[in-house]
Amino acid sequence: MGLLSGKTAIVTGASKGIGRQIAIRFAQEGANVAFTYLSSVEKGQALEQELSALGIKAKGYRSDASDYKSAEDLANQVVADFGGIDVLVNNAGITKDGLLLRMSEEQWDSVINVNLKSVFNLTKASIKTLMKNKNGASIINITSVVGERGNAGQSNYAASKAGIIGFSKSVALELGSRNVRSNAIAPGFIETEMTGELDPNVVKGWTDGIPMKRAGSADEVANVAVFLASDLSSYVTGQVLSVNGGMYT
Repeated sequence: MGLLSGKTAIVTGASKGIGRQIAIRFAQEGANVAFTYLSSVEKGQALEQELSALGIKAKGYRSDASDYKSAEDLANQVVADFGGIDVLVNNAGITKDGLLLRMSEEQWDSVINVNLKSVFNLTKASIKTLMKNKNGASIINITSVVGERGNAGQSNYAASKAGIIGFSKSVALELGSRNVRSNAIAPGFIETEMTGELDPNVVKGWTDGIPMKRAGSADEVANVAVFLASDLSSYVTGQVLSVNGGMYT
């Protein structure tokens, strides 16, 4: 029996990268998976088929996590389709990098809305359903090493990811008595479609500074998400779990 058998999970921004791998690992561990995508329609449809082939219930929803009404509609639809929500993974995110001197208001607002406001939206929309779980529920928010350390040219991204950490810890304090756990995962340099487009010399510069001398994989982040979603982490809340190969240790 899988670690997540009998649980229903929502994973936002799951059409690619870390979100996609989390959805796959959850399905492999027996969870029913509701996931969202926005622009990558074909990838979303393909993922739904891939997850369903694993023998669990899976459904993809085209939804904008940065819009509260859309998040509310999504949470209500998932409850209607799946009967409840046990795990919420807030993963949706974007980057619009630039030095602060040149950063536009639109660059700032769009990153804050997609990365941070979306976490509020989905958590707020799901909170009453999560609190109904007699066996407890888990909120997992994907932050970043950049949210812990900052990074030149990413003040908007760093602010959004730092905000996620503060939000996660605050929610853990509010909902601990209701047996709802709230934790964050802070990935470091992880191989995804985006990093595959980088100059190899840039990648080498990053990995040379990592004690493990390599980038991480999306699967390694997803394994931590499985732990936080499962009953193995039943006494873990308000924490930030770094998955970074020792970066900045």
